[in-house]
Amino acid sequence: FSPGAWCPPVHQRPFLAICVLSGCAIIVRGQPRGGPPPERQINLSNIRAGNLARRAAAGQPDAKDTPDEPWGFPAREFLRKKLIGKEVCFTVEYKTPQGREYGMVYLGKDTTGENIAESLVAEGLASRREGIRANNPEQNRLAELEDQAKVAKKGMWSEGTGSHTVRDLKYTIENPRHFVDSMHQKPVNGKYVLQVDGTETPEPFAAEAKFFTESRLLQRDVQIILESCHNQNILGTILHPNGNITELLLKEGFARCVDWSIAVYTRGAEKLRAAERYAKERKLRIWRDYVAPTANLDQKDKQFVAKVMQVLNADAIVVKLTSGDYKTIHLSSIRPPRLEGEGTQDKNRKLRPLYDIPYMFEAREFLRKKLVGKKVNVTVDYIRPASSATETVPAFSERTCATVAIGGINIAEALVSKGLATVIRYRQDDDQRSSHYDELLAAEARAIKNGKGLHSKKEVPIHRVADISGDTQKAKQFLPFLQRAGRSEAVVEYVFSGSRLKLYLPKETCLITFLLAGIECPRGARNLPGLVQEGDPFNEEATAFTKELVLQREVEVEVESMDKAGNFIGWLHVEGMNLSVALVEQALSKVHFTAERSSYYKALLSAEDAAKQKKEKVWAQYEEAPVEEVVQVLEEKERITSYKPVFVTEVTDDLHFYVQDVETGRWPLLKAWNRFKSKLHELSEAYIPRKGKKIIGKSCGPSWMYRARVEKVESPAKVHIFYIDYGNKETLPSTRLGTLPPAFSTRVLPAQAIEYKFAFIQVPQDDDARADVVDSVVRDIQNAQCLLNVEHLGPSCPHVTLQFADSKNDVGLGLVKEGLVMVEVRKEKQFQKVITEYLSAQELAKTNRLNLWRYGDFRADDADEFGYSR
Repeated sequence: FSPGAWCPPVHQRPFLAICVLSGCAIIVRGQPRGGPPPERQINLSNIRAGNLARRAAAGQPDAKDTPDEPWGFPAREFLRKKLIGKEVCFTVEYKTPQGREYGMVYLGKDTTGENIAESLVAEGLASRREGIRANNPEQNRLAELEDQAKVAKKGMWSEGTGSHTVRDLKYTIENPRHFVDSMHQKPVNGKYVLQVDGTETPEPFAAEAKFFTESRLLQRDVQIILESCHNQNILGTILHPNGNITELLLKEGFARCVDWSIAVYTRGAEKLRAAERYAKERKLRIWRDYVAPTANLDQKDKQFVAKVMQVLNADAIVVKLTSGDYKTIHLSSIRPPRLEGEGTQDKNRKLRPLYDIPYMFEAREFLRKKLVGKKVNVTVDYIRPASSATETVPAFSERTCATVAIGGINIAEALVSKGLATVIRYRQDDDQRSSHYDELLAAEARAIKNGKGLHSKKEVPIHRVADISGDTQKAKQFLPFLQRAGRSEAVVEYVFSGSRLKLYLPKETCLITFLLAGIECPRGARNLPGLVQEGDPFNEEATAFTKELVLQREVEVEVESMDKAGNFIGWLHVEGMNLSVALVEQALSKVHFTAERSSYYKALLSAEDAAKQKKEKVWAQYEEAPVEEVVQVLEEKERITSYKPVFVTEVTDDLHFYVQDVETGRWPLLKAWNRFKSKLHELSEAYIPRKGKKIIGKSCGPSWMYRARVEKVESPAKVHIFYIDYGNKETLPSTRLGTLPPAFSTRVLPAQAIEYKFAFIQVPQDDDARADVVDSVVRDIQNAQCLLNVEHLGPSCPHVTLQFADSKNDVGLGLVKEGLVMVEVRKEKQFQKVITEYLSAQELAKTNRLNLWRYGDFRADDADEFGYSR
């Protein structure tokens, strides 16, 4: 070097330009070494660019906003686009007493790169000024470039004042919410991040989080989505071509989700929760000490399938696990309806939460109808520890809180969306919450907006339910009504034992105690004065069986009588099953002698006989009594004829037929129809038929409805039914079917169509021949009155002879005479006279070659007609 020459130090260690403060000042950052890297502000020496606008200092009333100087903003933009995110090197020529550094900045890793000051001057975006060493090559180069810019009229040397380069800045918005709404939550282009703020009192990892965001976004071109406005603060999302900074911060463990604003996030709150969950699982940064709420549970206890047995409350259910154990599950993060404020309840009346708390009954019913008896998917979210009682809050045992789904639907979300529950608010650092918390908040917002349930401004529903359990006087008054009603709809509210239940009758809006008739069920333990009586063996098994079968299910009951304590006695049916018979079949009850006068007595005896043979449970010690050998003396019988008038309603393809008894069936049926038709329900498009269910079906006209039984359900459009009063079958859509009212049930009026078969004749096997005889019978007797005599019983129905009402001619004998059927020969002595008459008619038909016999006796294999030769 020449003596006395000065060479500024060159910083060639890689630096990144991260921020342009103005047209001649930038901030560079070195490489990180175990933390946020050092930053340095470099001011370009020997040039000057226009100043940028500055906002008036807060707290100084006399201060005013300073606007841009002409060409100041284009100079800053020129540097921003050229330098941000790129490597630079720089020289420091001198420092001021205040510590500001002035020097030259070069694009690249060394001083051979583009000189930024020269580029600014060449574009007319900065002017040269005399430095501390004015006569050096750098100054001469700047002077040369400035002259060229002036000649070319670039930038500040162009004609005019440059006012078009001055921005019209607004530091406040009069109506931020309107401004946000006007953007319609769509991405806005052409914006970039000016500044990344930190916190006044840094929390752990705050500096690293700031550096993470700055290094990716500061002064980069981005898109902005204005999502909402909260307390005059605008909430938004910043999108960079390389990703969403919100999701990246969460995924790296630099941030946590915020409940109050995540609801307005339009790009999917589940993505943010997933990013946060990723960081939690790996215990990144702020989650370094994180312990998952279900960390101590085995995988099989975190997620499982179970059957819902009972709804305890609007947020709690009892499920049965595959192991057979029962478990109480609370729905995560929701709160059931509750009484608000004091004085809302009459202190003279005992509170019944299910009926007295507004919307509690609706919430319970929603869960009961959706869940009871169904299998659900349970995902445990957290275990709420037991708590001690305080003056305002009762004690709670440990609770398993979970998300319960059925058919892919979160049942808690469905409950909240109907306004039948509310969402619990948590502290920001409380992670014991539902895994679908955001969906719950969104569902609650919809319910509030639509004014549903708890959020409705209408009057709350009132449930006036009379509890007549144990009230003998009220029970006596109510008994005749229930007896006349036949089968009544009910919901089993509680199971005391295998045969003692508490029922809710929705139509009568009352609660009753109901005892199963016809059985003797094992009793449970009882507390008597001065003594505790132990329960009978198998009483717990009987109670569990009844609970699983009927608890909180919709059932039908037939009330027959009541005991002296005001408890009703009768029969309970669930899905076509008689509960008394079911308990006897399971060897959990014995038949009581009072069942003898019941129509279910035979079914009970049959079930008891089968249970005795198995020698299980209550019959474990059963020994069969020795059977004395009885010699039966067969007595010869005489044929008994007692013809009664019947009306033939249907003839089947196999020559069975259905009749109505004229004296005891047909006319009472018509009277009953006229009496009860006004009570028939309107048909509903939502009706769902079930196999074996008694229904009403709309047949040939808009106002004609008939009682029927569902035989088969192929689809809602094809339901096969059997009309129980007429014997014919039909296929109808479910929209033409409806519920059979209890007043028109088979208990009140039995099915009137009775099936019979012709005695003493055989139906041809040939399809054409059988069709001929069926056509003949249909033509002669269907929809006609005849006389019927039962001759003997058959495997499927009684075999009878039928006479025409006017001529008294035997219908079956007439078919034989016409050669349409063959005679069934029977050996019983009492039938020989009529059999002889039938055979004589058959021989006459053969001789005349009528119908079946037109080719001779086709039953003989060696007949000439079949070409047999010896």
